[in-house]
Amino acid sequence: MTYSHSLAASRQRYAANNQNTTSFRAKEATLGPISNTIILIVLACVLGLLYLTQVTKTNAYGYKINALTAQSTELQQEHDELEVAAARLQALERVKSSQVAKQLVTTAPSGTLSN
Repeated sequence: MTYSHSLAASRQRYAANNQNTTSFRAKEATLGPISNTIILIVLACVLGLLYLTQVTKTNAYGYKINALTAQSTELQQEHDELEVAAARLQALERVKSSQVAKQLVTTAPSGTLSN
């Protein structure tokens, strides 16, 4: 379709006395079905990429949380072991300095038995 033919196709003709026989109508620019499909596909791809970035961020934070939880568990076990060791060491000192331990008599071997 040539330029002059496309202009002629958009003209409306009114047959009246002393009136212009040519009038122009502005044609609205619209997107075709292929352009709409391509735009929808691109939007779907962008939304998919946004979703993937959010999921990978969440997974990265999940790995950090798991590592910190494991470290917390190890530290709690070490703390419990140190509390038990401290209680044992304090128990020996308490026994040595108690009144009952001071009243005990030391014994020495008196002899040996022979056959």
